Amino acid sequence: MSLLVIDFETYYTKKFGFNKLTTEEYIRHKKFEVVGVAVKRDNQETVWFSGTRKNTQAFLDQFDWANSTVVAHNAKFDVAILNWLFNKIPLKIVDTLSMARAIHTIEVGGSLAELSKFYKLGVKGDEVHDAIGKQRLDFSRLEMVSYGKYCIQDVDLTYKLYRKLIKNFPPFELDLIDLTIRMFSEPALVLDVPVLEDHLKEIHETKKQLLAKIVHDEKDLRSNDKFAELLKQLNVNPPKKISVATGKETYAFAKTDEQFRDLLEHENEYVRLLVAARLGVKSTIEETRTQRFVDMATRGPMPIPLRYYAAHTGRWGGEDKINMQNLPRGSKLKYALCAPEGYMFIDCDLSQIEARTLAWLAEADDLVKAFDRGDDVYKIMASAIYNKPEQEVTKEERFVGKQTVLGCGYGMGANKFQMQLKNFGVELEIEECNRIIKVYRETYEKVPQLWKQANSALKNMLLDQSTPVGRKGALLVLGKAGIQLPNGLCVKYPNLRELQPEDEPYPEMVYETRKGKTTLDNRIYGGKVIENVCQALARIVIGEQLLRVSKKYKVVMTVHDAIGCIAPDNEVEEAMKFVENCMRVRPTWALDLPLDCEGGYAKNYGNC
Repeated sequence: MSLLVIDFETYYTKKFGFNKLTTEEYIRHKKFEVVGVAVKRDNQETVWFSGTRKNTQAFLDQFDWANSTVVAHNAKFDVAILNWLFNKIPLKIVDTLSMARAIHTIEVGGSLAELSKFYKLGVKGDEVHDAIGKQRLDFSRLEMVSYGKYCIQDVDLTYKLYRKLIKNFPPFELDLIDLTIRMFSEPALVLDVPVLEDHLKEIHETKKQLLAKIVHDEKDLRSNDKFAELLKQLNVNPPKKISVATGKETYAFAKTDEQFRDLLEHENEYVRLLVAARLGVKSTIEETRTQRFVDMATRGPMPIPLRYYAAHTGRWGGEDKINMQNLPRGSKLKYALCAPEGYMFIDCDLSQIEARTLAWLAEADDLVKAFDRGDDVYKIMASAIYNKPEQEVTKEERFVGKQTVLGCGYGMGANKFQMQLKNFGVELEIEECNRIIKVYRETYEKVPQLWKQANSALKNMLLDQSTPVGRKGALLVLGKAGIQLPNGLCVKYPNLRELQPEDEPYPEMVYETRKGKTTLDNRIYGGKVIENVCQALARIVIGEQLLRVSKKYKVVMTVHDAIGCIAPDNEVEEAMKFVENCMRVRPTWALDLPLDCEGGYAKNYGNC
């Protein structure tokens, strides 16, 4: 199998490019033009070509893409061009940007320039800045020669970077990168335009009516305390943060506060509008996202843009301004996402995967066995909370048991638990919340013991010492390198250190995260470490299942712990059983981890 490293150079301006358009909009735009392309086959000399689209097609036809591994830096872009414009589908896709993100998290930037500098591969050129606003025929002969050398250098740097990163990179993760890119570069889902247009009209009408009902004056929206009270009246827990200026807790109501912006996607339309009004946003995210879907429908099948290893736990994140990882529950957009003609959409979700993983990792064997038998673990928890037989547990009591199992496994305190319940319309006194948490910790005592072990692991990281965490053989702290997972990658805590907060008797552990170009300190503790590793383990489980399903059916998307694929109409029931069987296969590194799933199929995503 050949290795082909590729890089396209394309026409862009200050108003036409990635700074203004999504990847899909840019490539499919009528103004889009390939200025040139460089290709390296194996270790041969890199070749540059610039010409008409027809001539570029002929140049690319010389290479055996269907039997080659294609490598690119930000492969989502280059491989989409290969497929959408030149009808080339590689046998395997490798993205050095994704690989670097998994290996380094925030420790090294993701650009080819920064990575080349870090690995001492060479210096990336800057001729691309001279190409702004120039279409292919605008270049002089000398300018095109210079641009070709720049593109060749990028390909050579990408090849060198690939050779560095591939040495210890898990093959399993390479397959996941390939699958993630294909969800975008080989789109299959079609969009139901009438459904989208009706939804957009409904949004506009609802918005108009709700805005008329907002009786709060500007002072109420601008006052932190008054705005927080408005949210509480709508059963929303106002997000908080630690003020950089005072070091004390305050409301997180700024445009840069992610938790606050997340409320723009709240299930309650009134909440979305209040937050939009506070932020000065003219349109809610649902409105702009629906319009994006409408526009996308005119350009072709819908690519699913996902960021591989978006979080340090390895989870995928949304991209291209539509964030498919965060469609509101019951959103009409789901009903507009349809399988192509002759196919059905299958959606299958792992059941309680984090709670199951936590019980397994903590060696809480009673809970593990209950999951394995298919017992109602929520009712079991409620039985312990209310000290009554399971058969006497009410629906309301079972719901509290459910929230306890799903919410209290990572060290949640009574105040947060109280607010979480309130968001679901259940109001309990703080004393009762404290009691419930105590019952949970006493019933499954191995869980808080695991938190303590994780606290010790953090201290070992500071000392650059190795130590196991959780069930024997599951996780290993590799000192400052982080916590090694079964896939060979690590959950990392960059610049882990102790800080002494003002007005607090004990120091706390923090590590660095990055938001845009800003580096922020994040508090970390035993319970949070366990949340991170449980999410990381769950992500490995769903990753293995994605690859297993993809061997027979086309996987079109994944949302958290769910798989979306398509199957021919005439074998959809067989396909549904196949997917369910795949999602119940236990990983080789956790043969005693009980797995279950639930799902369905329909013509569109919303009806599954």
